[in-house]
Amino acid sequence: MAVAARAGFAARGLIYVLVAVIALQIAFSGDDGGQQADRGGALGELAGRPFGSVMLWIVGIGLAGMALWRLSEAVFGGPGPDGSKLSRRAADLFRFVFYCFVSYSVLAYAAGDRGSGSGSSDRHTDDVTARVLQWPGGQWLLGIAGAGVVIAGLWIAVRAVQRTFCKNLRTHAMSARARKVVEAFGVTGGSARGVVFAAAGVFALVAAVQHQPGKARGMDDTLRGFRDLPAGPWLLALVALGLAAFGVFSWCNARWRKV
Repeated sequence: MAVAARAGFAARGLIYVLVAVIALQIAFSGDDGGQQADRGGALGELAGRPFGSVMLWIVGIGLAGMALWRLSEAVFGGPGPDGSKLSRRAADLFRFVFYCFVSYSVLAYAAGDRGSGSGSSDRHTDDVTARVLQWPGGQWLLGIAGAGVVIAGLWIAVRAVQRTFCKNLRTHAMSARARKVVEAFGVTGGSARGVVFAAAGVFALVAAVQHQPGKARGMDDTLRGFRDLPAGPWLLALVALGLAAFGVFSWCNARWRKV
Protein backbone atom coordinates (compact mmCIF):
# COMPACT_ATOMS: atom_id res chain seq x y z
CA MET A 1 0.00 0.00 0.00
CA ALA A 2 2.89 2.37 0.70
CA VAL A 3 4.32 1.81 -2.77
CA ALA A 4 0.87 2.18 -4.35
CA ALA A 5 0.20 5.43 -2.51
CA ARG A 6 3.55 6.99 -3.36
CA ALA A 7 3.21 6.01 -7.02
CA GLY A 8 -0.22 7.61 -7.06
CA PHE A 9 1.02 10.90 -5.61
CA ALA A 10 3.84 10.99 -8.15
CA ALA A 11 1.39 10.42 -11.03
CA ARG A 12 -1.01 13.05 -9.75
CA GLY A 13 1.82 15.54 -9.45
CA LEU A 14 2.85 15.00 -13.07
CA ILE A 15 -0.69 15.67 -14.33
CA TYR A 16 -0.95 18.93 -12.37
CA VAL A 17 2.42 20.14 -13.60
CA LEU A 18 1.45 19.44 -17.22
CA VAL A 19 -1.87 21.26 -16.78
CA ALA A 20 0.04 24.22 -15.34
CA VAL A 21 2.41 24.29 -18.33
CA ILE A 22 -0.54 24.41 -20.76
CA ALA A 23 -2.22 27.13 -18.68
CA LEU A 24 0.95 29.23 -18.79
CA GLN A 25 1.00 28.93 -22.59
CA ILE A 26 -2.61 30.13 -22.69
CA ALA A 27 -1.86 33.01 -20.33
CA PHE A 28 0.87 34.73 -22.31
CA SER A 29 1.10 33.40 -25.84
CA GLY A 30 -2.51 32.40 -26.34
CA ASP A 31 -1.04 29.42 -28.21
CA ASP A 32 -1.80 26.18 -26.44
CA GLY A 33 -1.26 24.02 -29.51
CA GLY A 34 -4.92 23.02 -29.40
CA GLN A 35 -4.45 21.46 -25.97
CA GLN A 36 -6.91 21.74 -23.13
CA ALA A 37 -5.73 22.92 -19.72
CA ASP A 38 -7.19 19.87 -17.97
CA ARG A 39 -6.46 16.18 -17.49
CA GLY A 40 -7.23 15.38 -21.13
CA GLY A 41 -4.81 18.04 -22.29
CA ALA A 42 -2.16 16.73 -19.91
CA LEU A 43 -2.53 13.23 -21.36
CA GLY A 44 -2.23 14.59 -24.88
CA GLU A 45 0.87 16.53 -23.93
CA LEU A 46 2.40 13.44 -22.36
CA ALA A 47 1.53 11.22 -25.32
CA GLY A 48 3.40 13.54 -27.68
CA ARG A 49 6.67 13.25 -25.76
CA PRO A 50 9.42 10.66 -26.26
CA PHE A 51 8.39 7.42 -24.53
CA GLY A 52 4.98 9.05 -24.07
CA SER A 53 3.11 5.76 -24.41
CA VAL A 54 5.21 4.18 -21.67
CA MET A 55 4.68 7.22 -19.45
CA LEU A 56 0.92 6.99 -19.94
CA TRP A 57 0.93 3.40 -18.72
CA ILE A 58 3.07 4.37 -15.73
CA VAL A 59 0.75 7.25 -14.82
CA GLY A 60 -2.35 5.09 -15.21
CA ILE A 61 -0.90 2.33 -13.03
CA GLY A 62 0.22 4.91 -10.47
CA LEU A 63 -3.31 6.34 -10.25
CA ALA A 64 -4.69 2.81 -9.90
CA GLY A 65 -2.31 2.44 -6.96
CA MET A 66 -3.73 5.62 -5.46
CA ALA A 67 -7.26 4.18 -5.80
CA LEU A 68 -6.19 0.93 -4.13
CA TRP A 69 -4.55 2.79 -1.25
CA ARG A 70 -7.66 4.96 -0.73
CA LEU A 71 -9.78 1.81 -0.60
CA SER A 72 -7.48 0.28 2.02
CA GLU A 73 -7.81 3.42 4.15
CA ALA A 74 -11.60 3.36 3.78
CA VAL A 75 -11.71 -0.28 4.90
CA PHE A 76 -8.97 -0.42 7.54
CA GLY A 77 -8.58 3.24 8.51
CA GLY A 78 -5.66 5.58 7.99
CA PRO A 79 -2.74 6.65 10.18
CA GLY A 80 -3.19 9.09 13.03
CA PRO A 81 -5.80 9.44 15.77
CA ASP A 82 -8.57 10.42 13.34
CA GLY A 83 -7.69 7.79 10.74
CA SER A 84 -10.61 5.54 11.69
CA LYS A 85 -13.28 8.25 11.88
CA LEU A 86 -16.37 7.51 9.79
CA SER A 87 -16.13 10.87 8.00
CA ARG A 88 -12.56 10.22 6.91
CA ARG A 89 -13.38 6.68 5.77
CA ALA A 90 -16.31 8.02 3.75
CA ALA A 91 -14.05 10.63 2.14
CA ASP A 92 -11.50 7.94 1.29
CA LEU A 93 -14.23 5.81 -0.26
CA PHE A 94 -15.25 8.75 -2.46
CA ARG A 95 -11.62 9.27 -3.46
CA PHE A 96 -11.34 5.57 -4.29
CA VAL A 97 -14.24 5.84 -6.75
CA PHE A 98 -12.80 9.03 -8.23
CA TYR A 99 -9.32 7.59 -8.76
CA CYS A 100 -10.80 4.40 -10.21
CA PHE A 101 -12.47 6.51 -12.89
CA VAL A 102 -9.34 8.59 -13.53
CA SER A 103 -6.98 5.61 -13.70
CA TYR A 104 -9.36 3.75 -16.03
CA SER A 105 -9.54 6.72 -18.40
CA VAL A 106 -5.75 7.07 -18.46
CA LEU A 107 -5.15 3.36 -19.00
CA ALA A 108 -7.79 3.24 -21.75
CA TYR A 109 -6.09 6.20 -23.42
CA ALA A 110 -2.73 4.44 -23.16
CA ALA A 111 -4.28 1.31 -24.72
CA GLY A 112 -5.29 3.29 -27.79
CA ASP A 113 -8.75 4.60 -26.96
CA ARG A 114 -8.03 8.25 -27.71
CA GLY A 115 -11.59 9.18 -26.85
CA SER A 116 -11.13 8.06 -23.27
CA GLY A 117 -9.68 10.53 -20.82
CA SER A 118 -8.72 12.98 -23.57
CA GLY A 119 -12.05 14.68 -24.10
CA SER A 120 -12.58 18.29 -23.16
CA SER A 121 -13.67 18.72 -19.56
CA ASP A 122 -15.76 21.67 -20.77
CA ARG A 123 -17.75 19.52 -23.20
CA HIS A 124 -18.32 16.86 -20.54
CA THR A 125 -19.44 19.54 -18.09
CA ASP A 126 -21.89 21.01 -20.62
CA ASP A 127 -23.35 17.55 -21.35
CA VAL A 128 -23.80 16.67 -17.69
CA THR A 129 -25.23 20.11 -16.86
CA ALA A 130 -27.74 19.94 -19.71
CA ARG A 131 -28.84 16.47 -18.60
CA VAL A 132 -29.31 17.55 -14.98
CA LEU A 133 -31.32 20.63 -15.98
CA GLN A 134 -33.77 18.36 -17.81
CA TRP A 135 -34.59 16.48 -14.60
CA PRO A 136 -37.48 17.51 -12.34
CA GLY A 137 -35.94 19.92 -9.88
CA GLY A 138 -32.71 19.78 -11.86
CA GLN A 139 -32.14 23.51 -11.50
CA TRP A 140 -32.14 23.16 -7.72
CA LEU A 141 -29.92 20.08 -7.84
CA LEU A 142 -27.39 21.87 -10.01
CA GLY A 143 -27.48 24.91 -7.75
CA ILE A 144 -26.88 22.76 -4.66
CA ALA A 145 -24.04 20.93 -6.41
CA GLY A 146 -22.48 24.22 -7.50
CA ALA A 147 -22.71 25.62 -3.97
CA GLY A 148 -21.15 22.42 -2.67
CA VAL A 149 -18.21 22.79 -5.05
CA VAL A 150 -17.72 26.43 -4.00
CA ILE A 151 -17.72 25.42 -0.32
CA ALA A 152 -15.35 22.53 -1.03
CA GLY A 153 -12.97 24.83 -2.91
CA LEU A 154 -12.92 27.37 -0.10
CA TRP A 155 -12.46 24.56 2.44
CA ILE A 156 -9.47 23.24 0.47
CA ALA A 157 -7.91 26.71 0.31
CA VAL A 158 -8.47 27.47 4.00
CA ARG A 159 -7.04 24.13 5.12
CA ALA A 160 -4.01 24.74 2.90
CA VAL A 161 -3.40 28.14 4.49
CA GLN A 162 -3.81 26.57 7.95
CA ARG A 163 -1.19 23.93 7.00
CA THR A 164 -3.39 21.07 8.19
CA PHE A 165 -1.62 18.88 5.63
CA CYS A 166 1.41 18.79 7.92
CA LYS A 167 -0.25 16.21 10.16
CA ASN A 168 -0.24 13.77 7.24
CA LEU A 169 3.47 14.22 6.53
CA ARG A 170 6.52 12.68 8.18
CA THR A 171 7.88 16.08 9.14
CA HIS A 172 10.34 14.50 11.58
CA ALA A 173 12.11 12.99 8.58
CA MET A 174 12.62 16.41 6.95
CA SER A 175 15.34 18.92 7.56
CA ALA A 176 14.19 22.35 8.75
CA ARG A 177 14.81 23.79 5.28
CA ALA A 178 12.97 20.95 3.53
CA ARG A 179 9.98 21.41 5.80
CA LYS A 180 9.75 25.12 4.97
CA VAL A 181 9.94 24.38 1.24
CA VAL A 182 7.30 21.63 1.45
CA GLU A 183 4.99 23.86 3.48
CA ALA A 184 5.40 26.65 0.92
CA PHE A 185 4.42 24.32 -1.91
CA GLY A 186 1.52 22.94 0.14
CA VAL A 187 0.09 26.35 1.01
CA THR A 188 0.54 27.80 -2.48
CA GLY A 189 -0.62 24.71 -4.33
CA GLY A 190 -3.57 23.92 -2.09
CA SER A 191 -4.78 27.53 -2.19
CA ALA A 192 -4.62 27.65 -6.00
CA ARG A 193 -6.42 24.32 -6.31
CA GLY A 194 -9.13 25.53 -3.94
CA VAL A 195 -9.60 28.76 -5.90
CA VAL A 196 -10.02 26.83 -9.16
CA PHE A 197 -12.59 24.52 -7.54
CA ALA A 198 -14.51 27.47 -6.10
CA ALA A 199 -14.51 29.29 -9.46
CA ALA A 200 -15.88 26.21 -11.21
CA GLY A 201 -18.61 26.03 -8.58
CA VAL A 202 -19.56 29.65 -9.20
CA PHE A 203 -19.99 28.94 -12.93
CA ALA A 204 -22.24 25.97 -12.05
CA LEU A 205 -24.35 28.24 -9.84
CA VAL A 206 -24.70 30.75 -12.69
CA ALA A 207 -25.76 27.95 -15.03
CA ALA A 208 -28.41 26.87 -12.51
CA VAL A 209 -29.77 30.37 -11.89
CA GLN A 210 -29.90 31.26 -15.61
CA HIS A 211 -30.92 27.73 -16.67
CA GLN A 212 -28.18 27.73 -19.32
CA PRO A 213 -25.94 24.63 -19.47
CA GLY A 214 -23.28 26.54 -21.42
CA LYS A 215 -22.59 28.74 -18.41
CA ALA A 216 -21.09 25.81 -16.51
CA ARG A 217 -17.38 25.33 -17.12
CA GLY A 218 -14.88 22.52 -16.85
CA MET A 219 -11.33 23.03 -15.67
CA ASP A 220 -10.07 24.36 -19.02
CA ASP A 221 -12.74 27.06 -19.42
CA THR A 222 -12.51 27.91 -15.72
CA LEU A 223 -8.79 28.62 -16.11
CA ARG A 224 -9.41 30.59 -19.30
CA GLY A 225 -11.97 32.61 -17.36
CA PHE A 226 -9.16 34.03 -15.20
CA ARG A 227 -7.49 35.30 -18.39
CA ASP A 228 -10.61 37.31 -19.28
CA LEU A 229 -10.46 39.32 -16.05
CA PRO A 230 -8.52 42.59 -15.64
CA ALA A 231 -4.81 41.74 -15.56
CA GLY A 232 -6.07 38.32 -16.64
CA PRO A 233 -2.90 36.89 -18.20
CA TRP A 234 -0.93 37.60 -15.05
CA LEU A 235 -3.74 36.26 -12.87
CA LEU A 236 -3.95 33.06 -14.92
CA ALA A 237 -0.17 32.73 -14.76
CA LEU A 238 -0.33 33.07 -10.98
CA VAL A 239 -3.00 30.35 -10.77
CA ALA A 240 -0.99 28.14 -13.15
CA LEU A 241 2.11 28.49 -10.98
CA GLY A 242 -0.05 27.57 -8.00
CA LEU A 243 -1.23 24.40 -9.75
CA ALA A 244 2.39 23.59 -10.60
CA ALA A 245 3.20 24.06 -6.91
CA PHE A 246 0.45 21.58 -6.06
CA GLY A 247 2.03 19.13 -8.49
CA VAL A 248 5.38 19.51 -6.76
CA PHE A 249 3.65 19.18 -3.39
CA SER A 250 2.18 15.88 -4.62
CA TRP A 251 5.73 14.72 -5.35
CA CYS A 252 6.67 15.74 -1.81
CA ASN A 253 3.78 13.58 -0.58
CA ALA A 254 5.21 10.70 -2.60
CA ARG A 255 8.26 10.89 -0.38
CA TRP A 256 7.03 12.04 3.01
CA ARG A 257 3.33 11.13 3.25
CA LYS A 258 2.32 8.95 6.21
CA VAL A 259 0.85 5.74 4.78
